[in-house]
Amino acid sequence: MEPAFAWQTGYGAFSVSESNIAGVTRYIAAQEEHHREFISGGLLFLRKNNVLYDEAHLWD
Repeated sequence: MEPAFAWQTGYGAFSVSESNIAGVTRYIAAQEEHHREFISGGLLFLRKNNVLYDEAHLWD
């Protein structure tokens, strides 16, 4: 029997080719803004489509 699927909690590790270091560095530097835009856009989508949700459990 296969184990049930689950997202890993904690952290992840990724490798990047040397030619992409500058782009990844810029992405990491702006990661907080990317996250804020994602959350804002996600909430707008839910509200626009009248999806009921509980913010206390939205990002579990």
